[in-house]
Amino acid sequence: MTKDQKEKLKLNDLQKRLLVGLLLGDGHLETTNGRTYRLRVEHSESQKEYLNWLFNQFKEWMTAVEPKRKVRADGRVSYEMVTCYHGAFRFYAQQFYVGKKKRIPLLFNRMISDEVLAIWFMDDGSRKSSKHKTFIIHTLGYNFSDLERVCKGLNKVFGLEVTIHKQRNKTWRLYIPSKSAELFSTLVFKLMKKIPSMLYKLENNMPKL
Repeated sequence: MTKDQKEKLKLNDLQKRLLVGLLLGDGHLETTNGRTYRLRVEHSESQKEYLNWLFNQFKEWMTAVEPKRKVRADGRVSYEMVTCYHGAFRFYAQQFYVGKKKRIPLLFNRMISDEVLAIWFMDDGSRKSSKHKTFIIHTLGYNFSDLERVCKGLNKVFGLEVTIHKQRNKTWRLYIPSKSAELFSTLVFKLMKKIPSMLYKLENNMPKL
């Protein structure tokens, strides 16, 4: 990537929404100078299709021609994508980080969309169990007031009823009860259908086409 090509880069609307979803979930922004940042995302081999899809959405931002395959000492395989450093990511770093710790942005209600919700769910969400028509989103690292902001925002923007559950390890997770499960499924399915290998997360709550 030339300096001229890099200077012309600009996040499009979909990339902005995907970026917000990734930062709520497993994505991370890194910086060496506090002015320019890069996005790093890593997923397991079973989610390779998802990572490849994300890579293609941000292709012009990438420093490699394809995701990097990584093999850990225990033999587990994952795939990673890393963008170039760029000032376009600075606003999002300011919204999502206090130092190196993540937070839920104060502008959450303005940032949330069905695409954002779908990415967050694919990163950190699942059905509660095979017997339940309910969903959970794991939120390790966020504090209770952060998650209260999320619950209020999802209710205001989408009409979703979401509660906060405390786990045995004293962390919190979001819980989408059965009365909101159908609406939630409909919202996230719009994007998830483009990545068939991730639809297992909806299974018995798949929207009717």
